[in-house]
Amino acid sequence: MKRIVDVSDRLYDYILEMTSRESSELAALREETSTLTGSGMQISRDQGQFMGLLGNMIGAGDYLEIGTFTGYSALAMVQALPRLQVTCLDVSEEWTSVARRHWQAAGVADRIDLRLAPALESLAQLAADGRQFDFCFIDADKANMVNYYEAALSMLRPGGVIALDNVLWDGAVIDPEDSSEETEGVRAVNAHLRDDQRVDISLLPIGDGLLLARKPSAPQD
Repeated sequence: MKRIVDVSDRLYDYILEMTSRESSELAALREETSTLTGSGMQISRDQGQFMGLLGNMIGAGDYLEIGTFTGYSALAMVQALPRLQVTCLDVSEEWTSVARRHWQAAGVADRIDLRLAPALESLAQLAADGRQFDFCFIDADKANMVNYYEAALSMLRPGGVIALDNVLWDGAVIDPEDSSEETEGVRAVNAHLRDDQRVDISLLPIGDGLLLARKPSAPQD
């Protein structure tokens, strides 16, 4: 039985040609980011579009993003869901200054709350404020993935979804000779979700691996 189609560059171009609905604002942000050091941290346009579709499917109104980089994922989400309110957590003024400029140009900056501080500190404050989210995207330092996941899960409403990026880590997760802190962090969160019976999970081979966790809805009376 075929497991996953081998996606060549030519086939990937076909996928984008047939399905991509990337806005001009997203394209401009993607193109600028491609010229910057660290551009590989940006999610792909098909992943951004998938996340927007998923957000619409679950009726997301409040979206939490842990790790924003230059803001492509946040812009993709806020454009896909016209009433979405976004909270972004990051530590880099340099990268997020690019994000702010493009959010402003797209006319969505007023719907995005960017908090520059260590993410665990910001998450603790959001929890203390009683915040609840429908959708959370985790794309930050891998060593803290389990901590980010647990904090996000505590604020996720029933029926909500957490998406964790880079869970295949360019194949390093199965390299027995790679014991770096980041790789071990990815392995740890994958195993943590595998064993977490509080959520339903699925790992999609999109981008560098996207692991979805859904908190089941409350039982109907």
